[in-house]
Amino acid sequence: MPPASSAAPRGRAAHLGPERRRPQVLDAALAITVEQGVAQVTIGSIADRLGVTRPVIYACFDDRVALITALLERETAALSEALVAALKSARGEEPEVAFINGYQSLLRAVAQRPNSWRVIFSASPDPAVAGRFTRVRAQLGEAASASIGPVLTRWWGITDAEAKLPILVEFLMSSCEAAVRSLLDDDNPWGVDDLGELYGRIVCAAFSAA
Repeated sequence: MPPASSAAPRGRAAHLGPERRRPQVLDAALAITVEQGVAQVTIGSIADRLGVTRPVIYACFDDRVALITALLERETAALSEALVAALKSARGEEPEVAFINGYQSLLRAVAQRPNSWRVIFSASPDPAVAGRFTRVRAQLGEAASASIGPVLTRWWGITDAEAKLPILVEFLMSSCEAAVRSLLDDDNPWGVDDLGELYGRIVCAAFSAA
């Protein structure tokens, strides 16, 4: 019979409260999403992975939608921070250098937490959480507009910047998503800095054409 001290840690782990259990539940949801897709994230699949009963998961989240939404809120917070940091790093007197710096900063953040970015993109088609992506994308678009608008006139003398800004911001957002997808592609042969330089040059040229 094992000593009481060896059994105690297991007993404590089995009786974690909801506040301490929630990060474990979200980590399990992240792993399932990366491995199998968000459609496979259910209360039952989380319980099976953690070796607990369904009521334990329900004590943490009311239902599957609440669980997935919490996961996306946690992961998209990292996405938002990375994109804002990338916008802030896009500084310099030379437009091309600024764009390259910005894309490289973004892709370095992706390389540090690839699974977080994979879950964000893989989860987007799920109708239960589609609204989350719309809200986050709109917030990032506003941040991009605030950063890009002032430099359009300074760098290129664009006189109708207000009319062109929504189109340019949408192009920037789409190109950021494309750059992230390119980096996460298992067949991608590009490194972070080289891929960031390529996208920076391409997008800078597009902005210049405006």
